[in-house]
Amino acid sequence: MTDLVRTNKTVITILQDLIKGKISIDKAENLLNQNQILHLKDIAKIDIGRDIRKGIPEVVLGEGKEESDLIAIIEKTLKRQGRVIVSRINPLKLAKIKKMLDPKKIIIKSKKTVAVFREKRYRINITGAKIGVLTAGTSDISIAEEAQIIAEEMGCKVFLEVDVGVAGIHRLIPALKKMVESKVEAIVVVAGMEGALPSVVTGVVSVPVIGVPASSGYGFGKEGLAALMAMLQSCTLGLSVVNIDNGIAGGSFAALIANNLHRKTETKKNR
Repeated sequence: MTDLVRTNKTVITILQDLIKGKISIDKAENLLNQNQILHLKDIAKIDIGRDIRKGIPEVVLGEGKEESDLIAIIEKTLKRQGRVIVSRINPLKLAKIKKMLDPKKIIIKSKKTVAVFREKRYRINITGAKIGVLTAGTSDISIAEEAQIIAEEMGCKVFLEVDVGVAGIHRLIPALKKMVESKVEAIVVVAGMEGALPSVVTGVVSVPVIGVPASSGYGFGKEGLAALMAMLQSCTLGLSVVNIDNGIAGGSFAALIANNLHRKTETKKNR
């Protein structure tokens, strides 16, 4: 059985028929558009063409979905494209789902709130790009893991350093030094409370920084609001900010930057 590497048998068949003159360009375009969406009656419409189109895999939100619905989505998507990522999945729900999948055929990589289900024949397209992920505190790790997982699934090598917030700024220096020496092409910074760490990092590195406010803060600026406002108000240039607790958005944005930059660099080297 051939490996699955960001391709789909139906897409290949359509393109082959177009090359052979069996179908017109308009017909091929129509078939390709139809092939972008996987319909699960009364449950979901999965964008299975996103990975090919954008370089960002489809991610299914696990929160608020019934186990039976999640199982149906996972099984159908695996059959169609060989991989599915589920974010914000309850550990107990994940444990039940694991028992319902064949371990001989399916590899499951999971962190606290995110999981990747992958057929053993699926192969990730390793790009060679590198990103860094930092957390201000230990409470922010689960959000950082979302960023790590999505970036790794997009082919990046991820350097993760945790608990390096501004309350002990000396902890940040070795972590940043490691990332700069490793030549990361973007850095994701997850921070709660006052959300100061992304501004500090942005002020000392030359690569794009993506700030992810975490809801670990409490008191006046509780639930990540203070962190979000602080990051949006930052006077350091080169910082972009995603929504509260959205590690998936931060990681995918960083990976997209790194992959495109790495691709252009490799193209120049090969000229």
